[in-house]
Amino acid sequence: MDHTKNIVTPEIADDFARDGAVVLRGLFAPHVEDLRDGVAHNMIAPGPHAAENTVTGEAGRFFDDYVNWHRIPPFEAVARDPIIAGAAAALMRSERVQLFHDHVLVKEPGTARATPWHQDGPYYFVGGRQTVSFWVPLDPVRDATLRLVAGSHLWDRPVLPTRWLSEEAFFPGDYRPVPDPDAEGMRVLEWEMAPGDAVAFSFDTLHGARGNVAERRRRAFSLRYVGDDARVVDRPGPTSPPFPGHGMAAGERLREDWFPVVRGAA
Repeated sequence: MDHTKNIVTPEIADDFARDGAVVLRGLFAPHVEDLRDGVAHNMIAPGPHAAENTVTGEAGRFFDDYVNWHRIPPFEAVARDPIIAGAAAALMRSERVQLFHDHVLVKEPGTARATPWHQDGPYYFVGGRQTVSFWVPLDPVRDATLRLVAGSHLWDRPVLPTRWLSEEAFFPGDYRPVPDPDAEGMRVLEWEMAPGDAVAFSFDTLHGARGNVAERRRRAFSLRYVGDDARVVDRPGPTSPPFPGHGMAAGERLREDWFPVVRGAA
């Protein structure tokens, strides 16, 4: 029996296709304690991509790091969980589910720095309509929850990718300026969330998050997957994550030794 049908109903899949984001309650709940241990390991021993996203003199701490699944066992275990991979397949309407990368984002109490509005897709060297990210809080979240612009994954032009601290353009190109969704009256989706809940969203959905004014830290773990139609695309510079030396050409599928297939034909 495919238990994922009880998690991602046809109605939820339709909402995901229309809005580019849905919330799935408790999807990661069995993994919360292991993921907390993994995040602690990650922060003690950061990987080569780790970043501190505050400036000198700014209150709080905003840590992020990615592509650590191969060295932090709880991250790999969650990425290969058949229930989670099945939910990804149902949302993407894809037979094949391939891991792109993991991502840890931690905002300590009193961190005023917001996560800027952005789409993930323009930073990546992979493109396609069948993509999904899971954003999973490991602490209860209210104001510091993820915020997403409904329908933005269907915009005809991607949003300019920028560097989070300097706000400089990441690449040259024909991009839509970063909007202010609140000022422009866009429909913003956000949910209060418990540890183990997940927001699922397309790589092309515009999203951001406020600073963390709560008295507890906000730890979040993300997984990014691609589906049947995902292919390598050329970018005019190093991507984020960069994956140097990947050796793939535009139009190819992601290599399976670097990006494991967790559901469907390998």
